[in-house]
Amino acid sequence: MNRPAQPDDEPADVAGRLADALSGVPDPDWLAQARNRIVTDRASLPMLFASAGRRCGRAELAAVPGWSADEAARVLLLVDLATVTTEAELAAAVADCYHHGDAAERRAVLKALPLLPVGDRAVPLLDDAIRTNDTRLLAAALGRYARHLDQQAWRQAVLKCVFTGVSLAAVHDLDARADAELLIMLAGLHDERVAAGRNLPDDALALLRRLRAVADTTTRQEG
Repeated sequence: MNRPAQPDDEPADVAGRLADALSGVPDPDWLAQARNRIVTDRASLPMLFASAGRRCGRAELAAVPGWSADEAARVLLLVDLATVTTEAELAAAVADCYHHGDAAERRAVLKALPLLPVGDRAVPLLDDAIRTNDTRLLAAALGRYARHLDQQAWRQAVLKCVFTGVSLAAVHDLDARADAELLIMLAGLHDERVAAGRNLPDDALALLRRLRAVADTTTRQEG
């Protein structure tokens, strides 16, 4: 049964599923050679990373919903690079791919972060993605690696999802991290929207109701 990569899947499991899904890309030999080359020639990364879309295609992977072939290929290159670099070297290479890449390459970097041993070194990439007006970058930035965002930055990113129409399903660990401060922010936004004759998206309204229910329960218990 095909399913999206889950937030709590082990990195090796996700990488394995992506590799299996890429067996039918237009040029599988190129991908195999690229993966071998990256571990012996780190300097080839920019060229290989940029070429992945042309050589592997950009079709959605039926076996791994939510991933395209070029994203998966680029992620595997970074996963392979991680086997021959230090954390600092890998973080620098990842940042270079992000800052010199187009939107598709940047999205691949963001989706790769949960699979890479870079610690919190790539948080500036999340900050950059969240500041952009590209909703696909915003969604990609709020996956599992977003656990490294501080709470204030994370709340602002959630609100930006609401403002821009990004589904809150993209936000990893949403209910676990949502707190009283986010409740206040969402409630204020809801009041503003209602006063203007508008409403919050359905998923934001549902989150607001859940947070209010938690707050009411806490108040009763404390009382």
